[in-house]
Amino acid sequence: MRQITLSQAVNEAIAEEMRRDPAVFLMGEDVAEAGTPFKVLSGLVEEFGTARVIDTPISEPGFVGMAVGAAMTGARPIVDLMFGDFIYLVMDQLCNQAAKQHYMSGGKLTVPMVLRTNMGATRRSAAQHSQSLQALVAHIPGLKVAMPSSAYEAKGLMKTAIRDNNPVVIFEDKLMYQDKAEVPEEEYLIPFGEAHVKRAGRDITLIGTSSMVQVAEKAAALLAADGIEAEVIDPRTLVPLDEATLLESVRRTSRAIVIDEGHQSYGVTAEIASRLNEKAFYHLDAPVLRMGAMDVPVPFSPALEDLTVPTPEGVAEAARRLCGGEMIHAA
Repeated sequence: MRQITLSQAVNEAIAEEMRRDPAVFLMGEDVAEAGTPFKVLSGLVEEFGTARVIDTPISEPGFVGMAVGAAMTGARPIVDLMFGDFIYLVMDQLCNQAAKQHYMSGGKLTVPMVLRTNMGATRRSAAQHSQSLQALVAHIPGLKVAMPSSAYEAKGLMKTAIRDNNPVVIFEDKLMYQDKAEVPEEEYLIPFGEAHVKRAGRDITLIGTSSMVQVAEKAAALLAADGIEAEVIDPRTLVPLDEATLLESVRRTSRAIVIDEGHQSYGVTAEIASRLNEKAFYHLDAPVLRMGAMDVPVPFSPALEDLTVPTPEGVAEAARRLCGGEMIHAA
């Protein structure tokens, strides 16, 4: 099977869906001639033209509001939000309008819109361009949230999102755009709400999101050298969340660590850990441990920034201590 980058996978998914459905169009800052700052969308304007690949003014509330209106009236817009940090600018359009229209119209209106954006620290982009804000939108009923961990997931989840009649937010880790993975040439979709067991194990469950899946896999390799078999699971989507797969694993391994690059307090790790504690309590030999980003603005200093997010070594050490019977707690 061929290997392509995550960037190429996203580009392919969008191009295929635009060819399949003329109602699909793309809009955002620098999406046409520039192909976004990360060049993910390069080449699309040459094929589809500026009527379907639309460069917008620097007004996130304006063009996201336009996309919501377009989606309500029959189009299927893909909105490119240059940095995930800019979600703060579109909270009304996304969370108060797109997320609620189906409910407020008694099911008469839908908003089939995809908001694709990015996340992730350790790119030396400082506090306003390095945040991982997936927990903010996952908190809002009416929005679906996907977090691809490789090129394979990026393509399959994007195609599913574009065909969904609900508003979907996809977070791509900007450090992963050049990472390669095996991606089929034939068409495929990845259903929302289906987690993927990346590595089987019997001693502890490591649940990672986005790039934290790779952190979990590297931690599992370190643990294997100590004779500890870690199971690694990628939820793929936060909303809907595949509770069944997570619970089945934790009930079998009796220990779990949840790893996410968002801030640890009141975040994704807290939600998943809470569900595991509530529904698998009598199977646990230790409390579910959470490992997220430090509750600080992301520093610009490389030496400080690298300390703020979970690492394979840190996850492996926490897993060793849990499997050794120590009662440890989230920092």
